Order: sequence, then structure tokens, then C-alpha cells
Amino acid sequence: MGEVALEFDHVWKKFRKGEVHDSLRDLIPALTRSLLSHNDEQKLHEREFWALEDVSFQVKRGEAFGVIGANGAGKSTTLKLLSRILQPNRGTITTYGRLSALIEVGAGFHPDLTGRENVYLNGAILGMTRQEVARKFDEIVAFAGIGDFIDTPVKRYSSGMYARLGFSVAAHVDPAVLLVDEVLSVGDMQFQQKCLERMRGIVRQGVTVVFVSHNLQAVQMLCNRVLYLKGGQIASLGTTSEVLSEYLSKASASSASRYDTLIDKVILADAEGHPRAEFAPGDNATLRLTIFPSEPIQECLLGFLILRATDGMPVCDYNIPLRFAGPLTPDGRGPVSLAIDLDMNLLRGTYAVSLHIYHSQTARFLSRADRVANFFVNETISWQGVSHVNPRIHLRSPVPGAKES
Repeated sequence: MGEVALEFDHVWKKFRKGEVHDSLRDLIPALTRSLLSHNDEQKLHEREFWALEDVSFQVKRGEAFGVIGANGAGKSTTLKLLSRILQPNRGTITTYGRLSALIEVGAGFHPDLTGRENVYLNGAILGMTRQEVARKFDEIVAFAGIGDFIDTPVKRYSSGMYARLGFSVAAHVDPAVLLVDEVLSVGDMQFQQKCLERMRGIVRQGVTVVFVSHNLQAVQMLCNRVLYLKGGQIASLGTTSEVLSEYLSKASASSASRYDTLIDKVILADAEGHPRAEFAPGDNATLRLTIFPSEPIQECLLGFLILRATDGMPVCDYNIPLRFAGPLTPDGRGPVSLAIDLDMNLLRGTYAVSLHIYHSQTARFLSRADRVANFFVNETISWQGVSHVNPRIHLRSPVPGAKES
């Protein structure tokens, strides 16, 4: 895995805001500006902005490399530059070997052609010969799971069927580098798992995968290293655990401003009190928070919710009586600091913590704080499921005189 599969070297890419030419009157001045500024690609002109600024990284052969960041951070631009759909304004991009890209669902499909015809068409676009497509055709169709509809025009396919067939063709090209954008979200959960397993399999075969996704759990399961883009610049580049920890630590929110009582200064720490965003199953942790009460809240409940960040599924939901934490009243003594001790009895995944203060007698919320702490659990034995029940296997001692069934 020491050889370089692709390289970004000080790459800059700019775009123009509102670049829409729907009439000849708009198009002619735009072309004139483009010709006049052709030799001045390194400067920003009116309404232009940098989508990527001085981005450099290398990806080794056989490496699974993740790219994360908020919408508009430059993730898709990076993949389009790698696949030569776009050209940089500055810097150089180098790739080695056949490259296959799955950037947009059904890109290259013709709606009036059948699935069978589009497999051959898309395969040719991705660099496969007709003989290669014919040899792998049954495998492509079986992976996509649309055998009954392979001779149906793809304009009648659902978005999920589009995604399955498009991914299947791209994943069977036998590329040296596979680029995958956020396209698996339209598939069902079973197919997403199937795609991840396929990508893990081709990585084991020495194929390089560049994976752009908002699904941090998928990034965590697949990728060795991660690039975190923010505003077109590199915010972090390193191992998956390091970069996800930094990304999650910056993603925390505070309680909504519409509530007078405020939950703030929320910090998730390990058993030694050090702030952390990565844990192993069974680890001890402490959630520290500060309440700025606007009224007496002894009769309130502190709602404590952990949900899976990837799909919002609640993992646990507690309502803790605040009377056990002492008298909490806004009597001029200032804010009240609390700590919640917990055990990370969770399996691999990305999780978020939400909090609220609920006054049961009047049935109203005094405060809400959604996703104020984010963390992920990392383990290498099994990533299926949610709960960590710590199963242990041992040999049973036979009971004297008992018959084995």
C-alpha cells in the first residue's frame, strides 16, 4: 500500500455565483469576460468564489480514503476534479490506473433504454469493453437485485433501482481507483450494507476507494484516513478516529434561544475527566453540563437522550428527577453545574446526545438542547446492532446424570 494512487497538489478551484445564461444577450457578455480573463485564472473577479483553496493530499494504493464536511465544503468538487469532470484553476491532479466514478445516481443512463442496454452503455462510458460487460453482466444484475426488470426502460425505475444499478456497474469495472459520492442514501439499509461490504472487498483486493459521505458511521467502518473540508480548505487530515473526533467536537450545538432556561457548556469526558469524542464499548464516561435557570426547577425532569446520528434512531431515553441534584433555583447564586455518569454499552456507530428540562406539573419544556454532544464508539469485532451486552462464551460443564438432547 506504499504506492501513490492519486494526488492533489496545491489545487484551487473557483466558480461564479449565479452562472446561468438563458438568453443570447446573457451568453455573449459572459463569453467575452471568459476570453478576456483567460490568462488571469488565479484571481477572483466579480461574483466569483473559491470552492477549493490550496488543497493537497495523497491517497495510497489499496487505501479507503474518506472525505467529510458540511454542505458546500468542497467535497463533490474534489471528486469531480479527480474524475476530470472539472479542471483546476491552479495546482495539479495526478491519478494512476483506470478510474471509475459514481458521483451522480444514474449518470450516463439513457431513460428510454432498458436496464440491459444501459449496463452496456454505462460500462462503455466507464472504460469497459463489450466483452468485459458481457462476462460480468449476470454478476452486475444479481448485485443490483433488479433481474425481473432488467429489460424495462430505466425511466420506469425508482430512485433506489437507479442507484443499485449505477453502483453495481461502477463497482464491477475493476478500477484502480473507485470514486463514490453521497449516492447510497437513496438505497435501502440492506443495499447500503451490501455496498459497504463490496467496497471493503475491493479495498482488500488493492483497489483505492475515495468515499464522500455524510454518513459518519459508514466512513468509520470503511475508511483508514479521512479528509475534513471546511469552506473549501483542509480543516483536518489524518486517521479516521482523529478526524472524526475533531469533526464531532466542532458539531455540537447549544440549547434553543427561545427558552429562558439555558443548558450550556456541555462536555463529554472520559473516566479521568478528559474531553473525548471516541470510546470503546463498555467505557465509562461523564457528561458535564451547566444550567442557567430562569425559575425554580426542583420539580423538573432532566431529559437525557442518546440517538444514533446516522438515522436518528433513539438508543436510550431517560428522564432524571432533578431533585436528586439538590435545590436548583435562580436565587442569585449563579449557574448550576451537573455531571451525568454513564457506561458506553454501545456497539460501533456515531451517536448524539440531546437534553431537555421538563416541568411535569405544568407539562411544559423549560429548555431544550438538541445534539449538544456528539461521539462515536469504535470496535473491531462486530459492527452489527446497537447494544453492547458483552457476550462471553465458555464450555458448559455437564450436569451429572443429565441426558444431552
